[in-house]
Amino acid sequence: MTSSTGAPAPALTRPPRLLQGYALFLTALLGPLGMAAYRQEASERVHFKEIDVERINIVEPDGKLRMVLSNRPRSIGPIYKGQPFGYAGGGRPGIIFFNDEGTENGGLTFAGRKGEDGRYAASTGFSFDQFNSDQVLYLQYNDDNGRRNMGLTVADRADVDIHDLVLRRDEILKMPEGPARTQALLEWQQPRDGVPLFAERVYVGRDTSKAAVVHLCDPNGKPRLRLKVDASGEPSLEFLDEKGNVTARMPEE
Repeated sequence: MTSSTGAPAPALTRPPRLLQGYALFLTALLGPLGMAAYRQEASERVHFKEIDVERINIVEPDGKLRMVLSNRPRSIGPIYKGQPFGYAGGGRPGIIFFNDEGTENGGLTFAGRKGEDGRYAASTGFSFDQFNSDQVLYLQYNDDNGRRNMGLTVADRADVDIHDLVLRRDEILKMPEGPARTQALLEWQQPRDGVPLFAERVYVGRDTSKAAVVHLCDPNGKPRLRLKVDASGEPSLEFLDEKGNVTARMPEE
């Protein structure tokens, strides 16, 4: 390189010490970070021996929730298409599932504690929801200080959007108490196009009387066939009409 006068330009034979130190510092700092980023990008996996966490959100690339694992205080409330509704979180420790639209569609929840009076209560539920509705297939265990039941339920629900259903209920509950509010709630609870809002169809389990039971119900949720082995070991089979009256029984009483 030459100067404008044609004389050779002075050469930088040794960089300033401050610049040299700064370059060494950046190399030492960014080198490992670059390698870590490269390794992370290459594998996209991180291995932990053990981890303590209060909540984990599993999300799609666009941020939609697919699953939430949490303790009680950080548990999530109902979500419909990505937006909360119904009631606040903080009461459902466990795992909540979400569909492709970001709407809750089932989960696994559990609880159990003993009170100061020495009595205990415990419950576990594993449920699957109808699309844009509530649970229609679920396993449940409920225990009120030894009075317990557990079983599998299959249910029917009317094709009503749960978001609209809950919003309408909440609007009614804000009305002043009186005949108009009572009538509005009664109308809200009515079947839609002849289908009840909820109707148990099948139950297989153990009831609070310690009997093993199978209940088969009609589309309105009325038991029509009841198979039972009671706490003493006696089996029975009963047929019922739509009003719950036993029309036939084996063995006969």
